[in-house]
Amino acid sequence: MTYIVKSNNVLEKTIIFISMIKFKKSVPEVMESGKQIMNNLPSCIKMIGTYWTLGKFDAVWIYETPSEKDAMKLGIFASSVMKFQTMTAVSREDAMKLLD
Repeated sequence: MTYIVKSNNVLEKTIIFISMIKFKKSVPEVMESGKQIMNNLPSCIKMIGTYWTLGKFDAVWIYETPSEKDAMKLGIFASSVMKFQTMTAVSREDAMKLLD
C-alpha cells in the first residue's frame, strides 16, 4: 500500500493492482474496446502501465486505486471483451518491513 498526498494535504491510501488479461474477442475488437476503456477510466484509477504479453495471458495492466471495490469496477467495465485475474501488489521494501 502506498500513500499519495492530495491537493488538500490529506494522505490517501492507494493499492497497486496487477491484472493478467485474456482476450475474449478478436484483436481488432479488443483494440477498439481498449481505447474506449482507457479513455473512460474511473477518475480514481491511475493506470501505471499496460503491456501485451506472450504466453498464457494476452496483456497485463498495472494500476493504482484506493480500494478493491474500485479495482472490481474496472474488471466489470472491461468484462465484455476481457477476462481478468487480478492480484494486489506490495513493494519489495514494504514486504521486507513485514519481516522485521
